[in-house]
Amino acid sequence: MSYLEYTVKHTPSGFRKILFLNWPLAILLAAVCGVGFLMLYSVAGGSFSPWAEPQMKRFGVGLVGMIVVAMVPIWLWRNLSGLAFAMALVLLVGVEFFGEQSKGAQRWIDLGFIRLQPSELMKVTLVMFLAAYYDWLPTKKTSRPFWVLLPILIILVPTFLVLRQPDLGTSILLLTAGGGLMFLAGVHWAYFATVIAAAAGLVIAVFQSRGASWQLLNDYQYRRIDTFLNPAVDPLGAGYHITQSKIALGSGGWTGRGFMQGTQSRLNFLPEKHTDFIFTTLAEEFGFVGGISLLGLYALIIIFCVVTAVMNKDRFSSLLTLGIALNFFLFFAVNMSMVMGLAPVVGVPLPLVSYGGSAMLVLLLAFGLVQSAHIHRPRQS
Repeated sequence: MSYLEYTVKHTPSGFRKILFLNWPLAILLAAVCGVGFLMLYSVAGGSFSPWAEPQMKRFGVGLVGMIVVAMVPIWLWRNLSGLAFAMALVLLVGVEFFGEQSKGAQRWIDLGFIRLQPSELMKVTLVMFLAAYYDWLPTKKTSRPFWVLLPILIILVPTFLVLRQPDLGTSILLLTAGGGLMFLAGVHWAYFATVIAAAAGLVIAVFQSRGASWQLLNDYQYRRIDTFLNPAVDPLGAGYHITQSKIALGSGGWTGRGFMQGTQSRLNFLPEKHTDFIFTTLAEEFGFVGGISLLGLYALIIIFCVVTAVMNKDRFSSLLTLGIALNFFLFFAVNMSMVMGLAPVVGVPLPLVSYGGSAMLVLLLAFGLVQSAHIHRPRQS
């Protein structure tokens, strides 16, 4: 009996699949989204508009989408992974020609009912395609140079397109998530040591190229690096975001100022308070306790994903689940590091909490894939 035949025979069918959902994971995702609704209500001054209400509607759509994705057999998603990656790549190319500009970046395509950010789709489809690739590739070939070069190209092409938008934060996430999945698939550590050495050289080249004809980053990205190293250099200009963010974080103390009592967000000192810097609003109003509670919810989501991946005997399902968990971890780790001044400001929102349609919908659909892998793993009769 083939693996597919065994899976079909020993997995639930029809509406019984609902019972086999990873319900603790679904409840944790809903809880994190609930925190987001609460904070969006707060930063709007005690109003569901303009941010909380649309976000709640998107959550409803995303929740239905997650369940629909979960009901589809995981082997079908494996077969469609190449097509999904190709479509996301076409959309990224489409951004170059038809994308909308906002705040100096061209990252969105207006579909009428939603402004789609294709780079969000790429975060998931890249993981899907790499998981399918390593599921297809015999284990003994995993570390051979030719078979290592192919996934590197798969990662670099969308990363280059996203970097052109420009979106440095998402580019870093794509590179890190892709490399992480290669490591999880069993690629030899020597390749990663080489990449780390090359990355160190690239960092040196980035600083050396500043002001030269071959400058590697945009001027605003260099300003973000300067701000990260010393925000006090320009506290009212490039350093304003991180300075106000640190004030908000520090003023929250252990238990916070209270719900809707944060001065930095209520008096509009904190820029992007409903998107990238929403964690600082949470920390100001609910303090260290509120911040660590949200971090605990995130950690539990990661733990449930890892447990699901370890229990799954299907290589594609396991790698896909671990890849989505890694993506999710990088998402909130980069955002929290950014707003606390531990990393440069690169424009990465807080997952399921920050305002944004594309990010929430794509993340919930990604967790639908995790649920599909959980439901359709082989079970004894």
